[in-house]
Amino acid sequence: MLKAFDLEREEILGTINASYKELQTELARLQQKIKEEQLPVLVIFEGWDASGKGTLINELIQELDPRGYKVEVFHESTEEEKRKPFLWRFWQKIPRKGEIMIFDRSWYRELVDDLPSKSNKYKLDVDDIINFEEILIDEGILLIKIFLHVSKKEQKSRLKALLSDDSTKWQVKEKDIYQNKNYSEYYEHYDNLLSKTNTSKSPWHLIDSSDKKNASKFLIHTAVELFKNTLIKEDINLRGSENIDFDLDNQKVLPLSNVDLSLDISDEEYKKRLKKLQEKIKLLAYDLYREKIPTIIVFEGWDAAGKGGNIKRLTKSIDPRGYEVIPIAAPDETEKKYHYLWRFWKHLPKTGHMTIFDRSWYGRVMVERVEDFASENEWKRAYDEINQMESHLKSYKAIVLKFFIHIDKEEQLARFKAREENPDKRYKITDEDWRNREKWNLYESAINEMIYKTNTSYAPWHIVPGNSKKYARVFVLEKTIEEMELALKKHK
Repeated sequence: MLKAFDLEREEILGTINASYKELQTELARLQQKIKEEQLPVLVIFEGWDASGKGTLINELIQELDPRGYKVEVFHESTEEEKRKPFLWRFWQKIPRKGEIMIFDRSWYRELVDDLPSKSNKYKLDVDDIINFEEILIDEGILLIKIFLHVSKKEQKSRLKALLSDDSTKWQVKEKDIYQNKNYSEYYEHYDNLLSKTNTSKSPWHLIDSSDKKNASKFLIHTAVELFKNTLIKEDINLRGSENIDFDLDNQKVLPLSNVDLSLDISDEEYKKRLKKLQEKIKLLAYDLYREKIPTIIVFEGWDAAGKGGNIKRLTKSIDPRGYEVIPIAAPDETEKKYHYLWRFWKHLPKTGHMTIFDRSWYGRVMVERVEDFASENEWKRAYDEINQMESHLKSYKAIVLKFFIHIDKEEQLARFKAREENPDKRYKITDEDWRNREKWNLYESAINEMIYKTNTSYAPWHIVPGNSKKYARVFVLEKTIEEMELALKKHK
């Protein structure tokens, strides 16, 4: 990709008719339109060392309203960030609706800074990046990727100038000099990386930054054109769906139909096994902490299925400093301004720690689907987005455990009535629970499809027979222990 650019870059500026001032004025006008239309915009800057990223970012924001944009600088990962999934720190900073976010360096930082090794991590990171960008774009974020290109001679001249001034020489690192000395190797690396990640949805925009004035003009022209083209596009996300029935007729592939809800356990056996399992899980949690293996546990299930009771028994013996339980309700007004996965990425654990989600990102393909809070295009797209997210978590060496607690309609009714009759538990039953119950068949269809389409080898579903609360609790503990022991064995 760089090779083709080197051949044609002399002709690029000839197509820009507007003056620099006119482009800046147009950019400021479009910023207001972006706010009105609630379009989230993310501009990322990558490029050669000393290619002028800071200068061009400053040129881009000159005429913008500072209340409508943010600039985020991504330095090398801190020790804390290294204990999180690779994409975690970038998810924290994605733009909300109507905001322009500018990244000085990005998720490409490590790939740009280092020549690729022969390890599989390079390929995994590239795949994760492509999937991540697709997820952002499909959710409506305008992603603009800028790569600043300079020749070896120009880069050397800039580094020399920086080193000759006491006020700027601190900016030059050993790796900058190393890059210039090994320019041809980095050139081949960048050409390959840019080509691999230059997709139809997320293309790279290469800018020759040798001439700073021309580079600024081309940058602002590029931003103006992309803003305009995106704002005039029609919204393809059609809301609503009259037919949400799962289209597979074969009962063998409908997960809930194969669950034996008659499974039970005696009180005596329950108490005996519960104590033993809780003691074991306590020790395993310490082992995972020492080995720095993160754990993510998702609990989904019918209303009154017993998610809270299972979480309580699961965590009873674990050191509370090593885990966090995240109860998920409907998104608040702030969360609605971001990509729907943003609020879940915030809570992912660092290495050695555990996060338990009481409901999760699967709300998009259950309640948001059935209640028409998400468009058909949005919830259908979510299956792949969720699978890609969980695949990334697995490549982060995390344990990903997903439980769906299944009960039948009669058991749910009995539990609803018991809650209404108990003053201490009456708060647990709401009008919404009764409304959801009226849509049992629609939810059952959505749940079956959810499990079928997101039951992967790296993050399989465990469907918990839940009519017996005691049996369900033992089942969850045993499966959790099994996955913990397997992760520790693989780690060694």
